Amino acid sequence: MSLIVLGTASHVGKSVTVAALCRALYRRGIPVAPFKSQNMSLNSYVTADGSEIGIAQAVQAFAAGVEPSADMNPILLKPKGDQTSQVVLLGRPYKDVQIRDYYAETDMLLSEAVAAFERVRQRYGHVVVEGAGGAAEVNLYDRDIANIRLARSLRLPIVLVADIERGGVFAQVYGTLALLPEDIRPLVVGVIVNKFRGDVGLFASGVEKLEELTGVRVFGVVPYIEISLPSEDSLSIADKGHRTTERPIRIAIVRLPRISNFTDFEVLEEYASTDYVRPGASLAGYDCIILPGTKNTVEDLAVLNRAGTGDELRLARERGVPIIGICGGYQMLGRRIVDAGIESGTAAEYPGFGLLDVATAFTGYRKTTVQVRRRAAGPGPILSRMGEVDGYEIHMGETERGGLPEAFAGEGAATPDGLVFGTYMHGLFQNSCAVNALLVYLSEKRGVPFEPIPNADAGALGAAAAYDDLARHFEEHVDMDAILPYFQESGPAPEEWVGGRGAPRRHQV
Repeated sequence: MSLIVLGTASHVGKSVTVAALCRALYRRGIPVAPFKSQNMSLNSYVTADGSEIGIAQAVQAFAAGVEPSADMNPILLKPKGDQTSQVVLLGRPYKDVQIRDYYAETDMLLSEAVAAFERVRQRYGHVVVEGAGGAAEVNLYDRDIANIRLARSLRLPIVLVADIERGGVFAQVYGTLALLPEDIRPLVVGVIVNKFRGDVGLFASGVEKLEELTGVRVFGVVPYIEISLPSEDSLSIADKGHRTTERPIRIAIVRLPRISNFTDFEVLEEYASTDYVRPGASLAGYDCIILPGTKNTVEDLAVLNRAGTGDELRLARERGVPIIGICGGYQMLGRRIVDAGIESGTAAEYPGFGLLDVATAFTGYRKTTVQVRRRAAGPGPILSRMGEVDGYEIHMGETERGGLPEAFAGEGAATPDGLVFGTYMHGLFQNSCAVNALLVYLSEKRGVPFEPIPNADAGALGAAAAYDDLARHFEEHVDMDAILPYFQESGPAPEEWVGGRGAPRRHQV
């Protein structure tokens, strides 16, 4: 059997709950895989066969001990702005659509999602399904293929996750259950209260009240914990920065309006004071500046130019500050970008920041998605220390390097002094050797100590220790004995699901 994890809202911890469940089952020898029918995120991952999926499903797959695949996230929406998103279907670019047109394809997309779920279930036997956003968006019920319509198609037991840190947890749970359609509400077998701060014993009376009000069992109250797992989407950026402000090395990451794959820098956040700096803010005082990836290079370049970020970057270059561009940030550092209408909808040429003598062209609706392993080949004090690194490319457009040295064998570009370089390689700073190369140089320059991190402390998506820590924390606070029957061949019959305590109980909402 399988289980669906829905949420009372966005950012309540559905993705982490699914990862924790997958790891807990894996540790018990139960084969399992994650699934999310539709994800909206600019943080994505490239699978071994070159498919693009949401990074959360890749994390969950690694937690389950299996290789990520396109079937685990058959529909990925990547917002581009102006109510337009790129639709990635079964790992490949499908089309750019405005949201009103996207809904016209709901039935087809749901059919594709259900077929993908069945393939995952046939291959792995058990599946933990993640919903999207809040489950009780009543105005979307006719087209909600991530929650209600999917649940109606799969008819699986549901666990509802609520976020007590936001406050109003009783209203979250009671209101969500009350608003669920009549045929979906009885599928809810339990509630998990997430992100509790303090002594969970103090909420014992709250658990009793929730169960009394809803007739649904509370499977557990999970305390807030910080574990080094990649963030799912840009909502997480607001949570960053509070742990790193006292570290001597300061790194600025330009907070692009359409920033993508900022998970590239989450290991750096552990070892340096890392700020996500908005366009127009001063870049003075930073030891290094990074331009991250973006879903729309042309539009974000225009925003930065209007805000004066280009001038800030050129001043930093004059001060000898290292400047690194990843993917779209690499494209921006060049002389120009020639768009045939792929990025902006209108054919035009745009000047870049001119810090790298390269040029990028968007000539067709083609996307490069590939895992890579490359050796740093560039000059200077940073690239020369890196050695071989793993990563993945997700980009549209092609960049001509001109006469500059390569940053990596076969890819990227660097200035002759190596202090400005760009690459299409996401995941670069999830390699400990890359983190060490950068932070050792910056520490030497500042005259402060830095102890290189060992390979085991790198932030690879498949880091087993982090998943085990997450599972142990989850199992300590959640009644796994109440959940495990739903992953057994002879699990409880549907009429026994409600309440999760054996005898069926009617919802009181």
